[in-house]
Amino acid sequence: MRGRRGMKHSKKLINSVENCVDDALDGLVACNVGMQLLQGHRVIIRADLKNMKGKVALLSGGGSGHEPAHAGYVGVGMLSGAIAGDVFTSPPPGSISAAIRIMDRAGAAGVLLIVKNYTGDRLNFGLALEEAKADGIDVEMVIVADDCAFTTQKKAGRRGLCGTVLIHKMAGTMSEMGMSLCEIVEKLNVALGKLGTMGICLSPCSVPGSEPTFNLEADELELGLGIHGEAGIERIKMMSANEVVQKMIDHMTDPSNESHLNLEAGDHIVLIVNNLGGLSCLELSIVAKSAVKYLEHKEVIIERAYIGSLMTALEMGGASLTLMIVNSEQLKLLDSRTSAPGWPNAGRHRLVRRCKILSAPSLEPESSLTAAEPGPFVQKAQLVLDKIANTLLQMEEELNELDREAGDGDCGVTHARAANAIRNLLTSNAVPGNGHQLLLCLGRIVRDHMGGSSGALYSIALTAAAQCLKDNNNPTAWAAAMSTGIEALKRYGGAEPGDRTMLDSLCPAADELSKLTDEDGSELQVLANAVQKAEEGAEATKDMAAKAGRASYISSAQLTRPDAGAVACSAILKATLAGLEQPAPGEPAPEEPAPEEPAPEEPAPEEPAPEEPAPEESAPEESAPEEPAAEEPAPEEPAPEEPAPEEPAPEDPAPEEQE
Repeated sequence: MRGRRGMKHSKKLINSVENCVDDALDGLVACNVGMQLLQGHRVIIRADLKNMKGKVALLSGGGSGHEPAHAGYVGVGMLSGAIAGDVFTSPPPGSISAAIRIMDRAGAAGVLLIVKNYTGDRLNFGLALEEAKADGIDVEMVIVADDCAFTTQKKAGRRGLCGTVLIHKMAGTMSEMGMSLCEIVEKLNVALGKLGTMGICLSPCSVPGSEPTFNLEADELELGLGIHGEAGIERIKMMSANEVVQKMIDHMTDPSNESHLNLEAGDHIVLIVNNLGGLSCLELSIVAKSAVKYLEHKEVIIERAYIGSLMTALEMGGASLTLMIVNSEQLKLLDSRTSAPGWPNAGRHRLVRRCKILSAPSLEPESSLTAAEPGPFVQKAQLVLDKIANTLLQMEEELNELDREAGDGDCGVTHARAANAIRNLLTSNAVPGNGHQLLLCLGRIVRDHMGGSSGALYSIALTAAAQCLKDNNNPTAWAAAMSTGIEALKRYGGAEPGDRTMLDSLCPAADELSKLTDEDGSELQVLANAVQKAEEGAEATKDMAAKAGRASYISSAQLTRPDAGAVACSAILKATLAGLEQPAPGEPAPEEPAPEEPAPEEPAPEEPAPEEPAPEESAPEESAPEEPAAEEPAPEEPAPEEPAPEEPAPEDPAPEEQE
């Protein structure tokens, strides 16, 4: 919403500040057929009022902003009605009185008001109660005060917090059982004496149209605050969930704390891990784990655990823990069914001491459990894998940088995870001895260690490609494997060449590899050409509009660099070529002929050497060529020197070269 007079108002997804409570109640009733609105009031009533005859009616309420409390707990087995005030404001006595009279008119056997211990709620509900009694209606009130934060009791008493929801539930079951108003009040008062709650806050909430109710530094959290943003007991530096939960439970159960819950080893309890509104579900589950672990450490028996948003404070980032010591009768009350949409229908069994873990089946094929014997294939595969791993690790930041333009910037990280897993394979000397098993092995590695969509894509391609290598490892089989892997990528990934993905480097390379044969021995040259095509394809992605993957949600005008996945694939192919070109241990033979090839060509430039003496002899007889007729015998003189043309001279320098 737009701020006024320079105030920084919070953003809320509402229609208007003035009508936000009414809109919320309308939405709740519209989605729950067991509810109805009381005309002219912010009161939600059970739709089956006729079933209230002869039973105690249960009413609760308070300021809005604590949803699902309290309207979300209206239903069979919980509240008969709920009265809502403005956000964080007690409901008006007139609406409370109207709800009481509706219940009396429906033939209820008395009305019980369940009220959180806040001054405004006590006053307004108390006034309505007195007015109803004056009219002869049988009405009683119980005050929920479960806050364990303050070590010294305040005159106003302990605040009412999330423990109120447990009181709603037990009272609702007792009403359905036909218990009298006095019986219900008596049993609830017993339960209230064994109930405690404490909250923790990481970030504040804000009333619609207003600024945040308080401020917390980025490295701070607050212990023991109220559900309206009231101050807690201490601000501390951020710490782990385990440490926070331990601090909360220790404070709640500390005998020196006048508001403490007297909890001892062997006690049976129910636990609520409540989201105050803005905590993520992930964090809430972590808090729940910490709470269960620490309570079990204290040898407390957790009979039930309820996790979720049961009583919130708008969008406050935080959680509260509620503990209630229970007996078997109270557990039955909590376990009974209810139609109230806000109640978590959790399991009806005691929590076990340890997290239940089912042994997972092995995903490794039996053939992969046998180590391959060392051989030429394994040695060459080790060289290739080592090159690939080193290349990906060296490119980690480069790939991350490319990915930041179009994704979440983790392409290098995921490929580095794969590289480290490959290194672990190499150090374990478990490289399979044929192409089929090698690709299956690599598929499992990237599946388990790489993560993200890249891990799934590589694993799909490798697993599909492996099927082409079951019978042989010939070059044509590897080319077919490449094509099969690419088809699998298209089938499951939904991309095609030109969509700015890894396919834009893989497909041109596969087209080049299709030229492989099993006879001519040109494998490395064909692979080199394929690498070049892959690099060209990767570079071309910078001019493409993304049509698949996360990058497809980004405007093509913002994509100016090559696709990270395509670059990674071309780098892997290049590293594969480098590994294949490198001689395996004990395999120097292929390299020896190469330096000897130029040796036969060395004498060629030496051929003019024997002709050098000829100019030396002709130097003093420059006129000799002009009189060839008279000098006919002269050509015969070199006859004794005929050995010179037989190139004895090159033989002499040869040893010199060897020296």
